Amino acid sequence: MAAREKKLTTRELLSQLPRALSLVWQADRTNALAQAALTLVQAVLPAAMAWVGKLIIDAVVKAAQSPSEETRQLVMRYVAWELGLALVVLLTTRLMALSRELLRARLGNLLNERLLEKALTLELRHFEDSNTYDVMQNARRESASRPLSLAMAAVTVVRQLITLSTFAVLLWHISWWSTLLLLAAALPAFFAETKLSGEAFKLYSWRAPEGRKLNYLEWILTRDSTVKEVKLFGLGPLVLGRYRALFAKFLGEDRRLANKRLLYGALLGALSLAAFYVCFVVVAGRAAQGLVSVGDLTLSIAVFRQGQGAFEGVLGAIAGMYEDALFLSNLDAFFALPTTAEKPRGVAVPLPAGSMALELDHVSFRYPGKTELALDDITLRIAPGEKLALVGENGAGKSTLIKLLLRLYEPTSGSIRLGGVDLRDLDVDELRARIGAVFQDFVRYQFTAAENVGLGEPAHLEDRPAIERAAEAGGAKAVIESLPKQYDTTLGGWFEKGHELSGGQWQKLAVSRAFMRENASLLVLDEPTAAIDAEAEVALFERFRALAASRSAIIISHRFSTVRMADRIAVLEGGKLRELGTHEDLLAANGRYAHLFNLQARAYQ
Repeated sequence: MAAREKKLTTRELLSQLPRALSLVWQADRTNALAQAALTLVQAVLPAAMAWVGKLIIDAVVKAAQSPSEETRQLVMRYVAWELGLALVVLLTTRLMALSRELLRARLGNLLNERLLEKALTLELRHFEDSNTYDVMQNARRESASRPLSLAMAAVTVVRQLITLSTFAVLLWHISWWSTLLLLAAALPAFFAETKLSGEAFKLYSWRAPEGRKLNYLEWILTRDSTVKEVKLFGLGPLVLGRYRALFAKFLGEDRRLANKRLLYGALLGALSLAAFYVCFVVVAGRAAQGLVSVGDLTLSIAVFRQGQGAFEGVLGAIAGMYEDALFLSNLDAFFALPTTAEKPRGVAVPLPAGSMALELDHVSFRYPGKTELALDDITLRIAPGEKLALVGENGAGKSTLIKLLLRLYEPTSGSIRLGGVDLRDLDVDELRARIGAVFQDFVRYQFTAAENVGLGEPAHLEDRPAIERAAEAGGAKAVIESLPKQYDTTLGGWFEKGHELSGGQWQKLAVSRAFMRENASLLVLDEPTAAIDAEAEVALFERFRALAASRSAIIISHRFSTVRMADRIAVLEGGKLRELGTHEDLLAANGRYAHLFNLQARAYQ
């Protein structure tokens, strides 16, 4: 359902409340119990203080009319009672604030962990879908605080209802009808606040895509990866102008909503105020006629004021619960994102040890929401230990093919088999553990050099000999040994004492990371030499051929000096397999490959 059309029934709101209370309980049972106990104490304190205030006034009047030591002591005793109650109010207020902050921190951490755990289960299709980003942003924006807010609102309702019940008991012999009048005067404010809460939810959910755009504009102006072009092309004023325009749009929307709240609040607040003074005038008139005592008049004034606030507190809390529950529905939407595609179709088939044949049988693939095929009827077999190069222009389907091999997507039709087993019948974690890969858009981890290599096999992150072997295999050994603390040097510029590397040095670390998987059956190198010089490229592939002698490998490259070292070359164009053969065979065929090779060769003449 579109965000601007989303509504929440009372039943759905009530169904969210047990979930919120359950989350609070799971986060911190001790402080949850403390909140409940302190709430009960605070619920009866207003009535107790109002009653003691009445006793003080009546005692003072009596002492003024009949001065005596006994009446003076009675006044002092009642004042001491009120002092004791005031100290209890102070203590419980402080304890509740402390307990709530601890509860908020633990609940926020619990939900953040669950959001991250859910993010780990998402598939690549989710991260390449803008709608999923909207769901994720809506879930992350305020959902960490909303469960506690919903639970606290429910606690507020209970506390205020208990307080109102005690007020009703105190007022019964004075003006029982005033309770009903104050309630009726507060109802319009409740309905107005509920309506405005729904509008706020629709507003914030609807503009999630633009919120991502605002964050992106800020990211452009504040990240090291973009600052060079921002300064070179003078992009600062343009990007900042767009940021200001979008922020101004958000501010205008927020202002309109705030103005509505101000208008409704002023008008309906005046209605509640009028009801209060009607009750005040009636009771004051009865006091003037001697029908009630001055203490009763004081008690009525205090109860009217606090009771009106309690009514508004109850109704405001219920309206707040409605808004909180609406936002919690965003959390539900995020957790409900289906993530079943990566699971095996039945009982997972184990993979045998060693290198295995990789077969693509009439594989076609279409990205979600697209009409054209990214891969069209690809049939290909990579023998155990064979090195296959993929060649083609950008958008030809090379990277898409790798995504299917890693089961980041499933084929639209056809099948992919490893060792004769369909990838969909394999455990995806076991499959990926048998593949070593370095991508063109590899990650530059702001960790130590050892960790940047060791993350290729997290189970061996503390295995320094294995890390050193992988670093040597990937050509990163000399880079690491030149660092101030060698393998223990923190890399990147994000954190204190971080050491930045060149693009080529980072790429050597990424290649070394792929070589951490010594038992990998398949190596995937997506433009592995794009950021290194020609001499380093030759050295890398000489090592690569030696180290991957018994493994199958897929190499994607635009450098034909790299491609020609493969056993066979597959030429993709428009998602179709156009040519397949050795470098010599394809040159002799004088087709697409020969055309691309000759174009590049002429550039070096």
